[in-house]
Amino acid sequence: MKFIRFALAASAALAAPGLSHAGGFALNEMSAASVGNAHAGAAAIAEDLSTIYFNPAGLTRLPGRGFMVAGSALRPSAEFGNRGSVSAAGPLTGGNGGDAGSWSLVPALYYAMEVSPDLRFGLGLQVPFGLTTEYDAGWVGRYQALKSDLLTVDINPVLAYRLNDAVSIGGGVSAQYVNVELSRAIDFGSICVGALGPAACGAIGFLPQARDGSVTVKGNDWGYGFNLGAMFAPEARLRFGIAYRSKVSHELSGSANFTKPAGLPAPIAASPTFTNTGARASVDLPDSLSLGAYVDLDPKWSVMADLTWTHWSRFKELRIRFDNGAPDSVTPEEWRNTYRLGVAVNYRYNDMWKLRGGVAYDQSPVETAFRTPRIPDNDRVWLAFGAQYKPSRQDSWDFGYAHLFVHDSSINKAEPPVGGTLTGNYNNDVNILSVQYSRSF
Repeated sequence: MKFIRFALAASAALAAPGLSHAGGFALNEMSAASVGNAHAGAAAIAEDLSTIYFNPAGLTRLPGRGFMVAGSALRPSAEFGNRGSVSAAGPLTGGNGGDAGSWSLVPALYYAMEVSPDLRFGLGLQVPFGLTTEYDAGWVGRYQALKSDLLTVDINPVLAYRLNDAVSIGGGVSAQYVNVELSRAIDFGSICVGALGPAACGAIGFLPQARDGSVTVKGNDWGYGFNLGAMFAPEARLRFGIAYRSKVSHELSGSANFTKPAGLPAPIAASPTFTNTGARASVDLPDSLSLGAYVDLDPKWSVMADLTWTHWSRFKELRIRFDNGAPDSVTPEEWRNTYRLGVAVNYRYNDMWKLRGGVAYDQSPVETAFRTPRIPDNDRVWLAFGAQYKPSRQDSWDFGYAHLFVHDSSINKAEPPVGGTLTGNYNNDVNILSVQYSRSF
């Protein structure tokens, strides 16, 4: 219980994910060792307690008791370049929004113990999904997005059982908390002109793009899922892993709060559409299936690889429902399922030092036709390096660094009736620096 209370407090204080670093808004930063290998072979490696997340069956390879704490500092960059964005009244005004990414910290905590020689219990707390994009207030795309923030915290107890020397199985449940905040500007100048006419609105300064307000929608929920895994070791130097994480369905509830410019005509200011209200949304966070392989070539060198499929096609639309009777806010998404392929190599320099490297190709679920400024995502290539320092048999430190080369992204997104059409290109990349400490007893 002390571990759970500490884990929840730490995650609430520290978890602040930036732009997503796997495809969509998934995060894989569960350990520094895995970052150093570009997450290649994570379902088969089972060298530290992050196997609780990647493949719970791997716990049978880690005897005794132990704990692990990891933290990843992430610096995504997403810079927009305007290419003729327009509204019904003419060009959209404003700048390019600055860099929508910023530094953030993603923590992970783990504990494991032996129940019997063949049965092990583990408990993990991770941040499997996260997203933050935030633009300058007056940017050209403000009527589509200002801030988009999604945070999850996943509590994951698991059991692992060794069937024999060659086969282990494992499984667990997830209690997952999600918190979402979305904001955008509202062009009350265009709304006024459309409702009362240009003469009446022009006389009081309510012209298109001249008098903005905003809306901020917040919501949260708890959802539940499970994870399963198996590990096969036909010989001491070779193992294979398969792991599945289920979808987690959320029914978010919260509020929509509006800010309105001074002097807004009374018929518009009193409209239920722009009054503070309760808000609700449904979201399914996707299931995934991973296959991994690991082999020791000799006492110094080992190689690993993996293939991960993620069921992103569950995300068809972002629909926000308002309790005040206003029409639903609907953003078509139409995401596609994705594959991720990674390969990596480790080199044991001596008993104290191990060096790591890896590359991966990670598909984005976002189709160009449905790209939005909230998630200006695209395919990316990982290049990663890392090291382990083991000062004693019980203690180890791991360090990992990865650079993600994200393909440039085009956008041509319309936001009717008065949001205009945002047209331009994004230049994206990500840097990740991760460290972890492990201790066994």
